[in-house]
Amino acid sequence: MRALGSYVEGHWQAPSGEGSVVLDAATGEPVTAVSTEGIDMAGALDHARRSGAPLRELTFHQRAGILKELAAYLKAHREELYELSTRTGATLRDSKFDVDGGIGVLAAYASKAKRELPNDTIYVEGPVESLGRGGSFVGQHVLSPLRGVAVQINAFNFPTWGPLEKLAPAFIAGVPSLIKPASQTAYVTERLVRLIASSGLFPEGALALVSGPAGDLLDHLGPQDLVCFTGSAATAARLRVHPRVVASSVRFNAETDSLNLSILGPDVVAGSRELDLYVDGLVSEMTVKAGQKCTAIRRAFVPGALAEEVIGALVERLAAVRVGNPANPEVAMGPLASLAQRDEVRRAISRLSVAAKTVFGDPYHVEVIDGDDERGAFMSPVLLYADDPAGPELHDTEAFGPVSTVMAYSSPSQLPSLAALGGGSLAGSVVTSDPGFAKWVVRELAPWHGRLLVLDVDDAGESTGHGSPLPALVHGGPGRAGGGEELGGMRAVHHHMQRSGIQASPRVLSAVTGRWVPGAPRSEGMHPFRKSLAELRVGDTVVAGPRRITAEDIASFASLTGDTFYAHTDEEAAKANPLFGGIVAHGYLVVSYAAGMFVSPEPGPVLANYGLENLRFLTPVRPGDELTVTLTAKQITPREDAAYGEVRWDAVVVNQKGEPVATYDVLTLVAKHPAPLSA
Repeated sequence: MRALGSYVEGHWQAPSGEGSVVLDAATGEPVTAVSTEGIDMAGALDHARRSGAPLRELTFHQRAGILKELAAYLKAHREELYELSTRTGATLRDSKFDVDGGIGVLAAYASKAKRELPNDTIYVEGPVESLGRGGSFVGQHVLSPLRGVAVQINAFNFPTWGPLEKLAPAFIAGVPSLIKPASQTAYVTERLVRLIASSGLFPEGALALVSGPAGDLLDHLGPQDLVCFTGSAATAARLRVHPRVVASSVRFNAETDSLNLSILGPDVVAGSRELDLYVDGLVSEMTVKAGQKCTAIRRAFVPGALAEEVIGALVERLAAVRVGNPANPEVAMGPLASLAQRDEVRRAISRLSVAAKTVFGDPYHVEVIDGDDERGAFMSPVLLYADDPAGPELHDTEAFGPVSTVMAYSSPSQLPSLAALGGGSLAGSVVTSDPGFAKWVVRELAPWHGRLLVLDVDDAGESTGHGSPLPALVHGGPGRAGGGEELGGMRAVHHHMQRSGIQASPRVLSAVTGRWVPGAPRSEGMHPFRKSLAELRVGDTVVAGPRRITAEDIASFASLTGDTFYAHTDEEAAKANPLFGGIVAHGYLVVSYAAGMFVSPEPGPVLANYGLENLRFLTPVRPGDELTVTLTAKQITPREDAAYGEVRWDAVVVNQKGEPVATYDVLTLVAKHPAPLSA
């Protein structure tokens, strides 16, 4: 049997050793072997660092386009991954959860990057900071991709989603990834990487794979590298203090096992839809991936008066779960990942049994459909019950399998302290129809959780459930859960970048960031609305005005719009207003007149105005005031997949005294080239 290959230094390499045999979780038959003997870990990291330039040279939008294409490519080949995943113990439902979830993460990051990041290689963060009184010394934060490698160490339970949820933000940031899967399911990840490599979409050096033990991988980390870990809390604690991680201040993010909870609210009554939602969620968390999810519900808190009702409903549902070979479509829950994993879960159940009694299931016996109950790692779902929720074993023992413990609470006031006994969790959920209770319990529990789902009849139809990580939100948690929160949204992208404060003159800062900043040079000449994206430059400016504002203008605007607020129409009432002291112009009249002054009305490259941002009215405009507007091209963002791009304009409207009366950003869509779009 050949051991899995590793994809390092731009090509596939076979290990020199035979490696350890990996068995089919259901049949016990050999699937493959894993070994990294003979793989040059230092060379793999060095090659990725040296080959990272082509990835960094792509803009955020270009990288997003590649991820979008990759998502489509993997979707077309996902049946291969489904089929292979069966050997890990995954049912088709489990495989879709893993494979489709991972592909969805790629698509989500591609979409978010195009919406929230510039078509550039650096990210400009926050406003310009004035560092001197005269305006000639300013500062701004910029984020640029780290020049190292994102080493991604994954757990066995999600061999597709796990790598892809880490790969996506690293790739968008412009940082190469080296994936180290768990040995037990490495063959699925290896197939995933083969698909990515065969797609031809990634620049060389953007992706590497080590199929087996990490060996001395971490010994070769440097100060620009990152480690993103998913797995046990014990392993995370050991890796976090690795000498190279400490000496080089390597960014280390951990997402570890935790004792996640779900709370049934005190308002819920027997026979209600909320009770059904709670039972459905708990059964799903126990049986999807055979409960081998770091977000699965381990502690189920229910009102004491409803404990018997809840347990009865759970037992009825669990009794209908058919355990067996995941290739059989009648099977609802497959085996655990390995016999060793099953043994560990059995030991954990034994520890839990000190404080709870088993009300459903036998960890040593289960009726198996179409499988070998001796060679396969099959186990029944096991439900425990504790009428005293304070037992320490309930809050420090995780059975990483189809196991959950129902605990009765007598008063909601117990819940915060009970939640805290878990030491920090990735995810929690609350099922309630009472917004008051939801507000209280969320605020009490939030410090102990990375993510909280509040489930009711309103959101149940769209909710993805208690344990589903979402790429738009953080996936991590405090304390025992690892202390990480960087996997989620733009936070995950920024985690792979260095934030630097740039101090310079406005002219130089504008050149560095590619954005015009106040005080930087402006260029007047041809009206900038007559310029295509190819001709327009940051700093191109038009100054228009002055235009006198009359009392008739204000009255006409009030009549036309229906905005007859007293400050614009009632002289006596306006005089009594301490902010105005008399009739003033509508703010939107000022903005509308400014547009009338700066616009170039003939057909041309400007296709549309699609919004204003950061609008502020600073000084009241009175009848007789004269307004002048200065419009400056502030940021130019070509769209990769369109014949036009976006231009952000800095707009400043001043009165005859030079006082700013309004400031805002104008957003327009501008053709890339002078020729008409139809040409």
